[in-house]
Amino acid sequence: MQTYSTLFHLSLPDESDLIKYQPFTIFPLHKQHTQKKNTLEKVFTFYFPFVGAFSEVFLAEEKKTQRLVAIKCIPKKALEGKENSIENEIAVLHRIKHENIVSLEDIFESQSHLYLVMQLVSGGELFDRIVEKGFYTERDASKLIRQILDAVKYLHDMGIVHRDLKPENLLYYSMEEDSNIMISDFGLSKIEDSASVMSTACGTPGYVAPEVLAQKPYSKAVDCWSIGVISYILLCGYPPFYDENDAKLFEQILKAEYEFDSPYWDDISDSAKDFISHLMEKDPSLRYTCEQALQHPWISGDTALDRNIHESVSAQIKKNFAKSKWKQAFNATAVVRHMRRLQLSTSLEGPSQITSTSPYHRHLLLPAKELDQEEDEDEEEDENRIIRS
Repeated sequence: MQTYSTLFHLSLPDESDLIKYQPFTIFPLHKQHTQKKNTLEKVFTFYFPFVGAFSEVFLAEEKKTQRLVAIKCIPKKALEGKENSIENEIAVLHRIKHENIVSLEDIFESQSHLYLVMQLVSGGELFDRIVEKGFYTERDASKLIRQILDAVKYLHDMGIVHRDLKPENLLYYSMEEDSNIMISDFGLSKIEDSASVMSTACGTPGYVAPEVLAQKPYSKAVDCWSIGVISYILLCGYPPFYDENDAKLFEQILKAEYEFDSPYWDDISDSAKDFISHLMEKDPSLRYTCEQALQHPWISGDTALDRNIHESVSAQIKKNFAKSKWKQAFNATAVVRHMRRLQLSTSLEGPSQITSTSPYHRHLLLPAKELDQEEDEDEEEDENRIIRS
């Protein structure tokens, strides 16, 4: 039978003894820990690999509960000089419990690796879902932004600033039409100090606030700026600031120079433009907070239009945000979709023991080509469903 390692030509994560992680013990693993030890493969079954900034992420199943999770496997060697970054992410994630934020379920460590067991989100990326829709309106965008605002307000109330909000960090929890949007990736998050200001330059060009580029002390207002940029993109499909020359791009952002260009914004309500303008305010002291943004009529009222803007928005998204490294995540979504179908059919037929030789598990070893084929079949089903309706 094919194993994980032979299929993907990767070495399995470290097989030495595991213990429950305790903060500030990454280097070295303390011998005085007395928790029950185990090997990683005894706890989890690994299925599907992804690639992170300095870690690998795997789709896995906890053997005891058959719960699907995502596991970040971080080599401790890769953390040399970055210990503060991962300790910070763990400190942040440990404090967070919100329906729109990916949660940290558990942590293990071995002599050579750190393992973050994360809540699995399998609904795909924000832009992919918008493009796949046949109908998309301001009201849809408003509902998405409301969820993001609610989650970020929760973070801000806890004294946490995300600092790297962008569409790539917004994932759907499931494939369901009404699935929650989830905020992920807390690698740059920061717990505010008593002065409530920070000065470390961070974030993603295009979404970063002017005060960050100006190397001025900044606060949670930087997240609100980023939400404004995301809102802008959700309504037109292209970013408010763009230039192939970084210096010119930064100059645009520093001056907060953006336009609601015709014809792309002709069918967008004045209320939406007003909402964005309050979030993309150059002066952070005048910029909307999350609480203020949640009270804006475009979010809390009925000023968001129901006019279909899918054609123009999706065309611009395809043009400006081409897929690249997300193909593996796309395949993982297909895996989870198939698994849930099998789980459903099993529940209808009656209880059944899932084993390593069952079709349920064999599908997880299918090559990417077959996963793509299944995804294409799913898309055809969706298209037929739309036609019939």
